[in-house]
Amino acid sequence: MTALVLAAALLLLPLAARADDEKDKVQPDRSGAATSTSTVGAGAVQIEAGFNYGHERSGGAPTEKRFGLEAAVRIGLTEAFEVGFMGEPLVRLRNEVDDTGHGDFMLVAKYRFFDPPQGSPWPSLAVLPFVTLPVTEEPFGSGKTDFGAILLASFELPWQFSLDLNAGVAAIGQNRPSGYLAQAIVRGGLSRAIIESVTLFTDLVYTSREEREGRDTVILDAGVIWWPARRVALDASVVTSLAGNAPDWTVRAGVSVRFGR
Repeated sequence: MTALVLAAALLLLPLAARADDEKDKVQPDRSGAATSTSTVGAGAVQIEAGFNYGHERSGGAPTEKRFGLEAAVRIGLTEAFEVGFMGEPLVRLRNEVDDTGHGDFMLVAKYRFFDPPQGSPWPSLAVLPFVTLPVTEEPFGSGKTDFGAILLASFELPWQFSLDLNAGVAAIGQNRPSGYLAQAIVRGGLSRAIIESVTLFTDLVYTSREEREGRDTVILDAGVIWWPARRVALDASVVTSLAGNAPDWTVRAGVSVRFGR
């Protein structure tokens, strides 16, 4: 009996170590459109940076080319609660008139309020409130304060698949006439680990109109995340618009690094 217990313990040790490695591996929010319930952890600081480059053509108008730098900082206050900010410190537009500025800046928080028992089919649950600051004007932003909250659910599926579902509502500031417009947000992201250090993902996102005369938008993305080290993740993706006012295609790439744990 003692020999059987020792043999079982030796067999389970690599599995436990692998689970700990997965839990401790940096999990970037920037890589895809859907957001998981994972947080950076108490005392950790995670920096996520990258770029996007897209083309959009509307009717007979010249093609608009957009280049933006992306930056985000996530700070873990507890294992289940983090705060941070994200934005585009540089945006370059090229169409009829070239223009350079900065995009919106957003304050965010994430609180994971439910973790299912090990082996349970139930998802982990979190809420993500956000506020967009009125720090930029058209064509880079509306110059209005936006705010909202999104409910996050993350499922661990068989065969190394993961599913992230997001649903929420935002209040979008309007210029003409002034006031706010309610916007629905629904996102779904599916990912699969190909090997221990590489994951493929795809996301489908629906947002209702953000202007009173605008249209609903649907976008699709697909990409890859590579972990060259436990605290470092590299990502790259391609985004395309299926409906609404959005770039015809966008390429994105970036890096996420965690400090402090």
